[in-house]
Amino acid sequence: MRKALGNISKAVASSAVVAMLMAEVVTPAAQAKDWQAAVGAQSRDLGNQALAFLPNELWIHAGDSIRWTFATNEIHTVTFLKPSQIRPPLYGAVFGSFVGCPGTTPDGSSFDNSACVTAGLSANGQTYSVKFPTAGNFKLVCLVHADMTGVVHVLNPSATLPHDQNFYDRQVDNERVALIADGSRLTGQGNSAEEGNVTAGIGEIAATGGGSQTATLMRFLQGEIVVRVGDTVEWTNRDSSIAHTVTFGIEPADPRPPSLNVSPTSDGAYQAVISSLSDSVHSGRLLPTPQDRTGLAQSPPGVTRFRVTFMAPGTFHYICSLHDDLGMKGTVIVHP
Repeated sequence: MRKALGNISKAVASSAVVAMLMAEVVTPAAQAKDWQAAVGAQSRDLGNQALAFLPNELWIHAGDSIRWTFATNEIHTVTFLKPSQIRPPLYGAVFGSFVGCPGTTPDGSSFDNSACVTAGLSANGQTYSVKFPTAGNFKLVCLVHADMTGVVHVLNPSATLPHDQNFYDRQVDNERVALIADGSRLTGQGNSAEEGNVTAGIGEIAATGGGSQTATLMRFLQGEIVVRVGDTVEWTNRDSSIAHTVTFGIEPADPRPPSLNVSPTSDGAYQAVISSLSDSVHSGRLLPTPQDRTGLAQSPPGVTRFRVTFMAPGTFHYICSLHDDLGMKGTVIVHP
């Protein structure tokens, strides 16, 4: 009887060992992980915006997913384009009609370089998850902000990952603080504009091993300015890749083109005249041209300056029609 029980015990033990070995083989697939990351960061007053994937470089296993949380009032996308795919415009002929790549893909979509995957325009705590079924190195972009990129390194399940979720959580906190501090530091530069001039947003790009991040201050610096009738005020967008507008009066349905009472100047700026408090004047998008790239045609200079001559006294309020919801507003006080 004891011999029989011993044989049974050995058989059970052998079965347990086999089961353990089998479990080791299937564990990577059975325990596919859902990693957490963030999109963007902002100051309490919403003026400092970190246009960044946090972190913008992650290492995961094939079969894992990453869930991004959109942490700001500013809109962003999580987008993976196919290799050599041309980056689409943000909006189509109708402002607000998101083009996508084309369209959007459902939460939890898989990306393996064969077809574009993108969230829609997202903000305020929304989330979006992408699954990575195959190993590879995949570029991450935001379709709203050109200099906001990252990379996901997807390793075979047998490979050892260099970092865990706790490491990425700490990295998110550190990068968030650093980028917001960079935005605050830009305030001094923006306020250094010459008398009679206003800085219409200012930003800078920071490179990492995984891509690029942008710290931007979405404010009019010297946002309240005092002039006299007949004076001209000049606004300059000092952000490398973020568009702003200067909009007096009625906000246009499509903020991209200037209003009809705006004309170009000989030095590549835009100009207008305001003759009464009831006038509506809109600069259109003030934005520098993208940096040239080898193998692509050279781009013409962008329009970064807007000048308005005030021919009547009064207090004239204006906004950036793209970022007024973040508090980007200003005032021109015109004395007789």
